[in-house]
Amino acid sequence: MTTSLPPRLVVVHRETDLELLLQRHGTRGQAEFWLKSRGRDIAEVDARHAAFEAAWQTVLSGIPTSWRQARVKRQDFDRFLFEPGDTVIAVGQDGLVANVAKYLEDQIIVGINPAPTEYEGVLVRHAPRLGLMAAVAHATRRFQGKPQSGVEARTMVQADLDDGQRLVALNEIFVGHRTHQSAKYRIRLGELSERHSSSGMIIATGTGATGWARSVHRNRVTPVTLPAPTEPRLAFFVREAWPSVATGTDLTDGTLGPGEVLEITSEFNEDGVIFGDGIETDHLGFHWGMTARIGISPRTLHLG
Repeated sequence: MTTSLPPRLVVVHRETDLELLLQRHGTRGQAEFWLKSRGRDIAEVDARHAAFEAAWQTVLSGIPTSWRQARVKRQDFDRFLFEPGDTVIAVGQDGLVANVAKYLEDQIIVGINPAPTEYEGVLVRHAPRLGLMAAVAHATRRFQGKPQSGVEARTMVQADLDDGQRLVALNEIFVGHRTHQSAKYRIRLGELSERHSSSGMIIATGTGATGWARSVHRNRVTPVTLPAPTEPRLAFFVREAWPSVATGTDLTDGTLGPGEVLEITSEFNEDGVIFGDGIETDHLGFHWGMTARIGISPRTLHLG
């Protein structure tokens, strides 16, 4: 969409380990002493910080001077207004892309990996300079009204509660007890229904299939195959389902295709939660009698 305003690049990041240590201990000397007393060397923390700073400077110095830009930390995502025409650059680990995903609509996000020996690069796929070039190219094409190329539409998962609340996630949604204790609920998929007592369940996308869902999947015998990142399919897994006179273990994994919905009705006396992408602090309360409907989200993440 052509606009009179120049393109805007939004650079998102989180604090480095060194910055977090300085926040906690006040000075570099105190941080170094604390690490040394535990057999750790601050040099490795310095190296990761330096790698991030180098990537950060490469990105900032390469943004065209006539363009608009914004810089946002992870803890401020929920207070920042992303514009429809923004191109987002995530500098950091793969989880940073998942953290910001639910705040985006049709914006393109480019992930930059400042430390390839530390982060796998599933979502932060670019080296700093190449990532900046890709982001500038995407923003230019959007500004000129030209079609995009080289963009993956990654499937997302969505939970809708019967009180109107909604949660969208890129990797997976967790339903269970806030402290991962025994969770009681009823699950329904089509004509199948079962009451469970478990340590909760996850409903994962193809992007999430490289993380938590992969760990759960590889430790059980199941005909369920994990979805691919752009595939419109979800996989769900009940963790440690307990068989008893009141609860079963037959409906403990499966898949959801387009239009299919997994219904979960809470039987939590307290501390039932639903959260996405491992962010437990940003959760929905899931109290006794509430029902969540979980399926493929109409939104997708546009990964450049």
